[in-house]
Amino acid sequence: MKKYIYIVFFVVASSFNSSHARKIKPDKPCKHLTVYYHDILFNGTNKANATSAAAANPTQLGNTNFGMVVVFDDPITKDQHLLSTPIARAQGFYFYDMKTSYNAWFAYTLIFNSTEHKGTINIMGADMMGETTRDLSVVGGTGDFFMARGIATFRTDTFEGTAYFRLQMDIKLYECY
Repeated sequence: MKKYIYIVFFVVASSFNSSHARKIKPDKPCKHLTVYYHDILFNGTNKANATSAAAANPTQLGNTNFGMVVVFDDPITKDQHLLSTPIARAQGFYFYDMKTSYNAWFAYTLIFNSTEHKGTINIMGADMMGETTRDLSVVGGTGDFFMARGIATFRTDTFEGTAYFRLQMDIKLYECY
C-alpha cells in the first residue's frame, strides 16, 4: 500500500512541477522588441498634432516641473520617424516627481493592433532622465504578450525643448506564455 502512495505522490508532484514551473532564463529573453515612442506635448498652439497634454500644472517647488501630470496617447513606431505607420499606441500618464532634478514616473499600456502583434504590454516605473539608459518594469500584458514580465530600457533618442521627445524602448520579456 505504501508503495502505491509513493508512486501516486511522485506522479502528482512531477506533473505539478512540469505544468506550473515558469521557464525563466534571465540571460535570454523569450521576446525582444525595439520600438520608438514619440511624444508631442500640447503647448496651446499645436492642437492638430499634439499627442499629450498637461492634466496638472507644475508647482512652484524647484525648477523641474515638479508636480506636473501629463496624459498621453502617443504613437509607437518601428523606426525613428514620427510619420511612420504606428505599430502601437502608448496610452497612460507620467508625472514629474523630483524637486532637485528631472525625473518622471510612468504608467502606461502599449496597445498593439498590427499584422505583426496583437495585445498589450503594461509598463511602469521611474524614468531618471539624467541617466543614459533607464529600466522600467514590464508588469503584464494581454494577447501576444499574455502575462508578460520583463524590462523596458529607455534611451532618449532626441528632444526638442518641451514640445517633442522620442525615446528608444528596448523591451525584453523574460516571462512569455
